[in-house]
Amino acid sequence: MKRVGKTLGALVAEFNNIDTNYIEPQHYNFTVMAQSTLTLEVYRLKSKSNQSIVFGPESSIKVGPYFGYRWMFLGYTFDLSHMNSNSKKEFNLSLYSSMLGIDLFYRRTGNDYRIRSADFGDGVNTKPLEGMAFSGLNVGITGFNLYYIFNHRKFSYPAAFSQSTCQKRSAGSAIFGIGYTHHSLDLNYNELQASVERYLPDYSEKLDSGLMFNKVKYDDFSVYGGYGYNYVVAKNCLLAASLSLGIGYKRSVGDLQKSSFSFRDFSFRNFNIDGVGRFGFVWNNTKWYVGASAILHAYNYHKSQFSTNNFFGSVNVYAGFNFGKRKSYKQKKKAE
Repeated sequence: MKRVGKTLGALVAEFNNIDTNYIEPQHYNFTVMAQSTLTLEVYRLKSKSNQSIVFGPESSIKVGPYFGYRWMFLGYTFDLSHMNSNSKKEFNLSLYSSMLGIDLFYRRTGNDYRIRSADFGDGVNTKPLEGMAFSGLNVGITGFNLYYIFNHRKFSYPAAFSQSTCQKRSAGSAIFGIGYTHHSLDLNYNELQASVERYLPDYSEKLDSGLMFNKVKYDDFSVYGGYGYNYVVAKNCLLAASLSLGIGYKRSVGDLQKSSFSFRDFSFRNFNIDGVGRFGFVWNNTKWYVGASAILHAYNYHKSQFSTNNFFGSVNVYAGFNFGKRKSYKQKKKAE
């Protein structure tokens, strides 16, 4: 039991094992932060005949306070752009140690989509559709990304995205991860066809059969690989970027409304490319910090009859300060 305990203790300690020549550890127990968050999403549907429609909900702007104890962060944000709407539900949580990181997300984007663009072929003017409100689309995404930082002793994700350490010297690292997401897509085809007929009275064709479905649900299992780099622009100033590409395996259940082609042709059982990008800029003198960050996700599915491309993410602008010095830091200062 002692041996097992020592092994587990060493493993936990390794999560935040850093080279202090490259990374300045956190000196405080508590932090208070104010943050503004802008959420973005784009959903593109494309049929076998290359008819395509791009949907996007109204962007959300949220503000709110956060309180943190060491690696734990709790907070609440107010959606300023949808104060009178309960259709949107979002939960995003990112936890970072030096070695491991995880992104958790739960999104129900409601029915406030708009048609951002459409392409029905050469000679078809789809400009009247752009910006049109469309309540017949509901999208849900639930999932996580778990990743391992190879050069975690010199490269710090927390320095760029959780302000719990400071990157002193520039460094990079290869990244490996796994992910799982569950996607659900409800489309009211009849409402979409009626909208096209209303705003494009000269367009006599029907929408392609690849867009004639009511509901699609699929699971996406992904393996990621990528690279991240923290560039120390000046003392206390950090510019960070990382990009991971993944191979995603889709497993789905679909409910087609029309019988022009079989459900077998509409299968999501396929491998596709997914991606995750993280970008950040932060000024942090260990006591006070201010900065901005973005986490962006992209998912793709392509098949002969139907394809989707989904992009969503959040952009954060924040400022805060740390307090309550850790005992180890006080002892170090006293020894110096």
